[in-house]
Amino acid sequence: MTSQPMADPAMSRTVRWPAADDLEAARASVLHHLAPTPLVASGTSWLKLETLQPTGSFKVRGAIAALSAAPAESRIIAASAGNHALGIAYASEKLGIPATVVIAETASVAKRSYLEQRPVTLIRYGKTVVEAEAHAIHLTATSDVPAFYVSPYNDPVVIAGQSTVLDEIVADRPAGPLRVIVPLGGGGLLAGVAMRAAELRETGWDIEVVGVESSQSLAVSTAVREGRTRDIAIGDTIADGLSGNIEPGSITVDILRHHGTRLIHVDDALLRDTVRWLIRHHGLVVEGAGAAAVAALRSDESLSRDRETIVILSGKNIAHHVLLDILREHETST
Repeated sequence: MTSQPMADPAMSRTVRWPAADDLEAARASVLHHLAPTPLVASGTSWLKLETLQPTGSFKVRGAIAALSAAPAESRIIAASAGNHALGIAYASEKLGIPATVVIAETASVAKRSYLEQRPVTLIRYGKTVVEAEAHAIHLTATSDVPAFYVSPYNDPVVIAGQSTVLDEIVADRPAGPLRVIVPLGGGGLLAGVAMRAAELRETGWDIEVVGVESSQSLAVSTAVREGRTRDIAIGDTIADGLSGNIEPGSITVDILRHHGTRLIHVDDALLRDTVRWLIRHHGLVVEGAGAAAVAALRSDESLSRDRETIVILSGKNIAHHVLLDILREHETST
């Protein structure tokens, strides 16, 4: 995702929806390569700790699924300076599949340093993420070997990989009414959970799915409401993993509309307070995007009524200076 416009014609792609076979294959690959993350009680609800993934984020699920499904002798190409890039790098190393990651010249030094230590081809291109993404798509189209562009959200196999978080949840909880609250950025995680929930309902599960955006970045809910993707104004937020416009025609929008997924949003003040609350009450360091589902639950107690509620903590990779600023805010106000 990016705060820059996404309307570059070079990025126009046709992407198919995930099929049932994609979800089944993703379950097998993720189970083989990743240990399940735990559920931890928090009052009457449960926290799903995707912060304990090897890259500190749920994104590694989609990366493992995508690279596991890649044909032999192919190359994976991705563009990201965040958790998706870390997931691709991890999966590339673990599965021995070559990958190229394109990052903008302005990418953080810390993430660039991590990627430079991984066995991926790292390319720095452009001033913005949108320029990096356009270049990655161009490299895919002009590659002299079979190459596949893996979007962090607008990709059927990535979405299938993210759906596996719900399989772990239902394996850990009794078969009663559930509500799963999911952070929403580009929608890969939420679309995967919504699709898998629909499958599980056919076997008798009663699962409600709720997506939580940053109030500063309402690209997906706007697209769902209006029936089309378009660039909108994006504000500053600590939930950088939820922030930005989305690729034109992203399948995540139609998936969420098709399943009637409930979408809500939380503001930055609550996100910052929730980052502190998770440290104070659970000893958990969580990035702004990762705290969104908990923030929603704290702002609306009705979300934990009438059914067992699970909130997904999607990632922990918060910049040190951002975390220090959030903690200092509490110190100066007490």
